[in-house]
Amino acid sequence: MNPRLFLVPLAAMVLLLGACASTRTTKTPPPRDPGALAVYRGDSGERASLAAIVEAGAAADVVLIGENHGHPSGLAAAAEIWRDLLARSPGAVLSMEFFERDEQAGLDDYLTGLTTAEQMEKALRRTPGNYPPGHRAMVESAKGADRPVIAANAPRVYVRAARLEGYERLRALREEQRRLFRIPDSEPSGRYREDFDRVMNGMNDPPTPMTPQRAATLDATFRSQWLWDWTMADSVARGLDQGTPVLHVVGRFHTDFDGGTAQALRRLRPGVRLITVSFVDADSSSLREEDRGRADFVIYAGEK
Repeated sequence: MNPRLFLVPLAAMVLLLGACASTRTTKTPPPRDPGALAVYRGDSGERASLAAIVEAGAAADVVLIGENHGHPSGLAAAAEIWRDLLARSPGAVLSMEFFERDEQAGLDDYLTGLTTAEQMEKALRRTPGNYPPGHRAMVESAKGADRPVIAANAPRVYVRAARLEGYERLRALREEQRRLFRIPDSEPSGRYREDFDRVMNGMNDPPTPMTPQRAATLDATFRSQWLWDWTMADSVARGLDQGTPVLHVVGRFHTDFDGGTAQALRRLRPGVRLITVSFVDADSSSLREEDRGRADFVIYAGEK
């Protein structure tokens, strides 16, 4: 998740919810062996495996990988899932939250051999913080198999406009601008918005009282979050025309407990066969009660 250069509330949301890769470059411990991570089915709590995820993913249209950004073990396991899924389903497509739609040409220039990795990273301002080894490995696997990588997210300028000026401002833009984002068709259902407000308020100690001004701030900030979700879902839906399954890697708040990206995708593509995976930064010898229903598969990757 890159920290966005918005006003403080949105910047805080990005850092917590994982809209893009952090720019921190602090040293982290080496990743664990992906095969040694504890995997459980999110409904029954039955023990599973990365191979079971790949098997389920190969039979699906879309696999949503909800990661903890910057978690070395989680990123390594996600890269292995993608590599194994690609080996099993050669028509698979990779989609990533961490590249924005206006970066697609620069990414494609690298994938098709017009530029080097170093040139691509410089042009797209990739750093060890926003392009960690796990993400790099996924892009390299796609390049080696000559498969697309979708730059799925909305550029920050439009996300900022959604927060400060609303969706009507975006609707008034020119056609070439509007192709870089997807305005939501509807409001979220379930617990997604409630969880969003709870997390945002939980950043403050003590929590901020819910005044009309605070409610308006949360509404404005959530417009940005919801625009991210719909833009990414729209990118994944378009990716289905290039092959299946589409594996989309995103911060797990967007997918956990039927999060916004999952909801938007189902509304854009009714009947889509969708598998969700969530990486939790903890260890557990069984599925924790608070993680029941978090995703189809829950992976305990340990503390960062």
